[in-house]
Amino acid sequence: MSYLGYVIGAYAVFIVVLASDALAGMLAVRRALRQSRQQAARQQQPRPTRVAIDQELER
Repeated sequence: MSYLGYVIGAYAVFIVVLASDALAGMLAVRRALRQSRQQAARQQQPRPTRVAIDQELER
């Protein structure tokens, strides 16, 4: 009885799971970097000055 098919199948499943785990990790890092860049850009933008309610708007 040969277990060659079982061994090849087990290695194939291992490689697929290992690759998907590595890909998920890379995507998570990219997502975190993108979010931190966006947050830093939002913090760099000047905040609008508030206008008093009783001031008349000008064009």
